[in-house]
Amino acid sequence: MKRLFLVLLIICVSGLCAQPNSSVPLTEKVEWTRSERPEVVVPNLPNVLLVGDSISLGYFGAVTEGLKGIANVYLFASSACSGDARLEEQLREYFRMVGVRFSVIHFNNGMHGWGYGEQQYAAGLPDLIATLRTWAPGAKLIWTSTTPVLHDSTVNHATNARIEARNKLAAEVVSREGISIDDQHELMLQHQELHDGDIHFTASGSAIQAKQVSTIIRGSLHEP
Repeated sequence: MKRLFLVLLIICVSGLCAQPNSSVPLTEKVEWTRSERPEVVVPNLPNVLLVGDSISLGYFGAVTEGLKGIANVYLFASSACSGDARLEEQLREYFRMVGVRFSVIHFNNGMHGWGYGEQQYAAGLPDLIATLRTWAPGAKLIWTSTTPVLHDSTVNHATNARIEARNKLAAEVVSREGISIDDQHELMLQHQELHDGDIHFTASGSAIQAKQVSTIIRGSLHEP
């Protein structure tokens, strides 16, 4: 009887060990990261970092132009979302690689990771914020809300209801942290006709985004 109990115990423990690790990231079919730096870095200008996903790729160029002569604009974009521990790892590696001191960081990674629930997304924000503050001490942080989609997706489950839920939870977190908010969601709700597909925006749409991003960053640079 004791031997049978021992065998069953071994089987149960083995079964537990064989279960998927809950910390394993939920990856997408295509995973990517991308970083860009200014063509020419002006030494006496402050440095600004845009952290985001493919939405930030759309407005990065126009923000660079909008802050010309005001700041050097850098970009770090990733398909990892808040709630995915890989994002903090990627950012730590980026900060080590780029070796730049940033005055302002404008961030959002909310258009990916739809395998993560909204509570998981929001729960990842404190770690993301802590990583930014640790590796960019003194930088003013600006969180930007996730933009709406044109049509809800049945493929990756990116829906406007989920985006609104993520934005609401995230806004509560960043407000508690004393972080400024750039409400790109509200802005682009007024320009749904400027979508290029269901998620991204046309050049005209990205220009509208960039104008607001640039204005808010300029204001942060001028704050004491």
